Amino acid sequence: MSEPTKSENASGAIPGQRGSGKGGRNGKGGKGGERVASLWSDAWADLRRSPLFLIGAFLVVFMVLLAVVPQLFTDADPRAGGFCNLADSLKRPSGSHWFGFDVQGCDIYTRTVWGARNSIIVGLMTTTLVVLVGGTMGLWAGWIGGFGDSVLSRVTEIFFAIPLLLGGMLIMSTWGKGNAWTVSAVMAVLGWPQIYRLMRSAVLANKHNDYVVAARALGAGTGRIVSRHILPNAVAPVIVVSTINLGVYIGAEAALSYLGIGIQSPAISWGLMISDAQSRFLNAPHVLLFPAIVLSITVLAFIMLGDAVRDALDPKLR
Repeated sequence: MSEPTKSENASGAIPGQRGSGKGGRNGKGGKGGERVASLWSDAWADLRRSPLFLIGAFLVVFMVLLAVVPQLFTDADPRAGGFCNLADSLKRPSGSHWFGFDVQGCDIYTRTVWGARNSIIVGLMTTTLVVLVGGTMGLWAGWIGGFGDSVLSRVTEIFFAIPLLLGGMLIMSTWGKGNAWTVSAVMAVLGWPQIYRLMRSAVLANKHNDYVVAARALGAGTGRIVSRHILPNAVAPVIVVSTINLGVYIGAEAALSYLGIGIQSPAISWGLMISDAQSRFLNAPHVLLFPAIVLSITVLAFIMLGDAVRDALDPKLR
């Protein structure tokens, strides 16, 4: 096989870089049509064979469907008038009402389905904000370095000293009434340093590699080097941690709502349902158990998904 030409190297097929060069889009390259291995193609092949990933992905897709289109799972709308009937207060599960009724006579199954929306929104919005803010700042600090990197590192250390729940309690209690968007913003303010440090460390580990030096010698600009060579190799740990943290943020929202400083009524969330049910647990345990079980399954699903992605993307675990 002939050695790669200068033009091929300039297009991204630089030795040592994860990814594919010519023909990498369809997984084949070269005269013989041989498959070009890459981190992402190998990871996807591993994920498709992983029971942990398949189960976690199925549960995540199911919970996202609950949040996006709850009408697929229930015909009732808890926001409509006449949904609750005090005559049904604390009735136990039955064939027609699978989860029973709460103290206000509201169908728990319907409220659990609709409660997925706020909980999933908080998880997704917080994760998106954290990745955008922390990832962008970490990429810039790791690549540029210097005084800006030193200042951001010191600021990050300050935020790392604030526990997520404690800081969330302090800010939300000062803020007042919250909703899914304010809770997401507060947790993003407290959560970005972790992604910042991950991205910065990954950029520092990759910026002096041979394929980056070769790309610079061939005349590639900063934007091309960062987007084509640095970012694809630095983003893997960020994806893994963000997937796991998404479940953590959903659990944190439930904790804040349980304490009465997160999402407020008349909005519906699993944390609010658990908070309302705590005083009735001994004589009507179903009021608390069903939303708590769904919350636990959701958090576990994202953690399982993150663990599977970590195993697939970490070459040391192959």
